[in-house]
Amino acid sequence: MNSLALVPAKFAATSFRAKLMVAMMLVVTGITALAGYFAQRNLMGNVESDMQRAFQSELDALHRAQEIRSAALAERCRALVRKPRIHAALEDDALDLLYLSAQDELRDVMAPAIAGTPEQERYALHAQFYRFIDQQGALLVPPGGSAVGALDAEDKAQLVLQQMPQGQQIGYLVKKTDDLKGEIFEVIALPIHSTETGEAIAAIMLGFKAVPFATAPRGVGIKSGILVGGRLYLAGMDEARQRLLGTAMTRVIEVDTSADGDEAGKQIAGVADRFFYKRLNPESLFPPAYEVYLYPVAELMGRQRQLRWQVAGAGVVLLLGGLLASDIIARRLAGPVEKLAEDSADNLVQRQRAEAALELTTGELQRAARFSADASHQLKTPVTVLRAGLEELLSRENLAPEECHEISALIHQTYRLSSVIEDLLLLSRMDAGRLQIEFARVNLSQLIEGALDDLGALPDELDIGVDTDFPSGLFVAGEKRFLSLILLNLLENARKYNRPGGRIRISARQDDGFVFLNIGNTGVPIPHAAQDHIFERFHRGAVGENVPGYGLGLNLTRELARLHRGDVRLVQSSETWTEFEVRFTVAPPTSA
Repeated sequence: MNSLALVPAKFAATSFRAKLMVAMMLVVTGITALAGYFAQRNLMGNVESDMQRAFQSELDALHRAQEIRSAALAERCRALVRKPRIHAALEDDALDLLYLSAQDELRDVMAPAIAGTPEQERYALHAQFYRFIDQQGALLVPPGGSAVGALDAEDKAQLVLQQMPQGQQIGYLVKKTDDLKGEIFEVIALPIHSTETGEAIAAIMLGFKAVPFATAPRGVGIKSGILVGGRLYLAGMDEARQRLLGTAMTRVIEVDTSADGDEAGKQIAGVADRFFYKRLNPESLFPPAYEVYLYPVAELMGRQRQLRWQVAGAGVVLLLGGLLASDIIARRLAGPVEKLAEDSADNLVQRQRAEAALELTTGELQRAARFSADASHQLKTPVTVLRAGLEELLSRENLAPEECHEISALIHQTYRLSSVIEDLLLLSRMDAGRLQIEFARVNLSQLIEGALDDLGALPDELDIGVDTDFPSGLFVAGEKRFLSLILLNLLENARKYNRPGGRIRISARQDDGFVFLNIGNTGVPIPHAAQDHIFERFHRGAVGENVPGYGLGLNLTRELARLHRGDVRLVQSSETWTEFEVRFTVAPPTSA
């Protein structure tokens, strides 16, 4: 019988192993094909990323230096437009004295740079020329012999603006040189505002030599330059190629919707090079100027062919290894199949048993909650009848004083019993999930004052003093009657567990979207071993042996606080001070 049963099991295991091996071979083949496809597809981007990382560190260092230099230039220019003599010449309409006054004020700016290291000369903050423009953007002609820097008519035309700039403007001026290649100057224009009306009455333009761009790392072949006015200025390149590339780059940039060239670079039609670009003067009244980086892709193509062969070889090796691994793994996995099925059946039985036990436990808990609610509800009527009978008995005239005292004590116990029944009923509703809080905007400060009034109306045999420290406008989200119950429970505990002549301190504050209420009192401390159990239902420690109660107050307080999206905790309990803290959620403003 057993041998007959093993035949189908072995046949099933063999069939499973064969199917598993075929499936794993198909998976390995598919993964290899997909890996080769995506490797070829992403090859260009990966190689370009490697090339970008090769010069990115030097490029970042240069940009940081350029930003520092630009900030220093801007600050120096802002200091110049505040010069009093320049303001006086413009506001008094003494334009013939404008350049003469500016010549003295700008003496340190126009001074020739002191010879130093190449790095120091590169970032020197000395202007090569300066000019003023009027409110229409036209140049104000300097008098003859002024040391304002030489500019020809074509250079001056590049400084004319269509309107008066309202803020700092940056432009790039191409100045012809003897070799006709041109030299680029960075122009900073700043408006000069009237000290009386605050309006822009003129603007000053200062030209500084543009900082040379970084050279690419050795072996990468990347070149950098500036593209302005459709013309590319790039060192080490012949004039005809610069014009060709400048025109092609301008066409690409005009149709590009992004602010800068994307990470893969822009392709130039008819040119085997790609380029990145970044605008140097965004939102400027001057013509746009771009910083461009040009690199060839010949090396990229060679690396692509090399990597294609590497991917193909790796794919063959991976395929052979995958087939071998598929056979080994299939043989090892076929053995535990039967045991896995048996374990799955056992787990299914255990899960069904656990679900049945859970359903039984859930039913018992629901019955317990219903019993607690029903018992609490049924106890309310006899307690009310008992209190009414005792009060009627107390109203008789022939009772002795001792009998009156005993009956009054019994009536007081009925009130306590009613309070316990109400607490049990409320807890049973919370356990059953039937207690829903109707959130509203509640003034916690008024609730505290009302709770203190209720506390003051009770007989105080211990002569306890109360200190308060809370603002008058603390609004929390919650239901007023339950918030009042939280306050009364904590204040009642602070009064019951106090010492003769002790103190109660109530403070509240709002912080980070919550209102924190602290209630502390003097008295006997809570033992350290009992502090973890004080919020448990019906728990009464050694501190409350001689104090009336049933161990429901703190548990009810915590459950209500949590229903209000808050919590309550014991802050401290030392020899002289015990303090609790309640956290409430701040109510949104009425307008919201």
